[in-house]
Amino acid sequence: MFDHVTIRVTDRPASERFFEKVLTPLGLYTTYKTRSVSMWDDFALTQVEEDEDITRELHVAFASPSTEQVDGFWQAGVDAGYRDNGPPGPRPRYREDYYGAFLIDPDGNNIEAVHHGALRRSPDGIIDHVWIRVADLPAAAAFYRMVAGIAGFDVLRDDAERVSFGRRASGGSFSLVPGRATENLHMAFPGDDAAVLGFYEEATRAGHRGNGEPGERPQYHLGYFAAYVLDPDGNNVEVVNHNRP
Repeated sequence: MFDHVTIRVTDRPASERFFEKVLTPLGLYTTYKTRSVSMWDDFALTQVEEDEDITRELHVAFASPSTEQVDGFWQAGVDAGYRDNGPPGPRPRYREDYYGAFLIDPDGNNIEAVHHGALRRSPDGIIDHVWIRVADLPAAAAFYRMVAGIAGFDVLRDDAERVSFGRRASGGSFSLVPGRATENLHMAFPGDDAAVLGFYEEATRAGHRGNGEPGERPQYHLGYFAAYVLDPDGNNVEVVNHNRP
């Protein structure tokens, strides 16, 4: 579903401590770290720059191998003084076997650990789902339907309350819900060269603002070919091919 999801944070060491503390009980550890970014598989955080702002109004759920580890995620966070946003327990309104717990990260985002029968886990990634709030649901849904058609994921739900996208075969999803818009989020989706080129061309032709033309980005690694467009709420959306010859 996701190639990677990146958030901007006010205080990188503080956010690193939070995620290290709560993700460790899930068996998730830092996989990559540089002067600019810290990563846990397909989830990353970076220090906000002076001319930027932090990621707000975001919900990210991490896949847990068991309900006991969901409990451990929540207990580790509460014991460390982080704010509870929902204790461990069943949430059958989402699905019959859904078991989750919720904490607030240092910048106020809603972070969840979840266990259910259709988890997305490595090698596909550690993020089970992402929810983003949008100012105009029809406009945001139209943008992401376009991205879905090019990047090859499915529309899972489409109504006045929520529009959800994902890959039925491999699990993982993200949802759009009306509200105060999520800000300063970066989501990248995998694709081949044709998807990278088509995404940028179709999105900019539809009037969305380009944020990086299709091209190679060797500063990330050789063969990294990507394009970037801002969604209707200004979030940075990428389609990337990591394996360009």
